[in-house]
Amino acid sequence: MTRPGKRVFDLIVSAIGLGLCAPFLPLIALAVRLDSAGPVFFSQERIGTGFRPFQVLKLRTMTDRVSGAAITCGDDPRITRVGRVIRRFKLDEVPQLWNVFRGDMSMVGPRPELREHVALYVEDYKLVLSVRPGITDPASIAYRSEAELLGKAKDPETYYRRVILPDKIRMSREYLIKANLRTDLAVLVRTLVACLAPHDLRYGDFLDGEASEGASSPRVRP
Repeated sequence: MTRPGKRVFDLIVSAIGLGLCAPFLPLIALAVRLDSAGPVFFSQERIGTGFRPFQVLKLRTMTDRVSGAAITCGDDPRITRVGRVIRRFKLDEVPQLWNVFRGDMSMVGPRPELREHVALYVEDYKLVLSVRPGITDPASIAYRSEAELLGKAKDPETYYRRVILPDKIRMSREYLIKANLRTDLAVLVRTLVACLAPHDLRYGDFLDGEASEGASSPRVRP
């Protein structure tokens, strides 16, 4: 899919998504606000296309103004009761439809990372960040239980930087090689399936029906 075509696709899908979610967002926002003190939305700097920073939007799922690790691991005590439900169904990502509509992000593309993580693999990110980051991609689905995986690691931050992040970059590069309208639609459908009824999804399923050599759901070796 050409970049102009992908942008039109993003505008249409994000507009539809915002319209469909509009009736439910006030209820979710009310639940977030009643469950714990703090704002409904959470924003954080991420690195986007061409290494340009932008503010990614999410529904707040953690206790407000409590310091801690940049990554979330296992049964993180900072996560609120409502936040756990929101995270389970990935509803915290819904506000990013606005990021897509604004042009910061795409519906499908490599997930945007923190500045310090991008700095570790600058050369790899020259390709990955040649496109808009996305709400979802094959790596997002493969690592849909990332917090649980990290919770099993002895040093979650190191494990993320040395094992998970390089694997995500590899998946992103493979996705970019074959990305087209068909693969993007497949990723969107499988994202919905993974959110509603999680099960083992192979990365190769996203690439025109061709399994990618050595690509499968991640395994943890803490």
